[in-house]
Amino acid sequence: MKTKLHIVLCFIVLGFGTAFAKDQSIAYIDMSYILKNLPQYEQANEQLTMLSKRWQKEIDAAQQEARVMATNYQTEQIFLSESMRQQREQEIVKKEQEVLELKRKYFGQDGELYKKREALIKPIQDEIYNAIQDLAGEKRIDLVKDRSADPSLIYMSSKLDVSDQVLQKLGAK
Repeated sequence: MKTKLHIVLCFIVLGFGTAFAKDQSIAYIDMSYILKNLPQYEQANEQLTMLSKRWQKEIDAAQQEARVMATNYQTEQIFLSESMRQQREQEIVKKEQEVLELKRKYFGQDGELYKKREALIKPIQDEIYNAIQDLAGEKRIDLVKDRSADPSLIYMSSKLDVSDQVLQKLGAK
């Protein structure tokens, strides 16, 4: 008797679930495709790449300076007094710490690159989100998923992809 009741309840629950699923409208976007087709995103990426390269050159120069200091110390160590050796060792350690600090400053978790990326990319992401939200409202779409970020997505009908419509809302060609 309990088994029959469980089976009936399962069918009822499945019936309600499919009834609700039929009422939902789903669409997909390809965020990487959208971003690739936005000139302002490409410009922001170029700017971030240039900054990153410039900061990396600064770090590389400081690292090179630390290596030269260490090499010079190795060759001159025999001729230095104990106090001079300690002073030189401290200078080398200080220079290596400066390199680490530069790395943290530019590329750390809350570093300059992160802040710059946030300042340049976040407004573009917000603009995309607003365009998606507007499109979803107009077309009565209940759920929009990013297919580029969904590894479990195996197949999707091209009718469900609204990426080009989002780009049109953004004024991209």
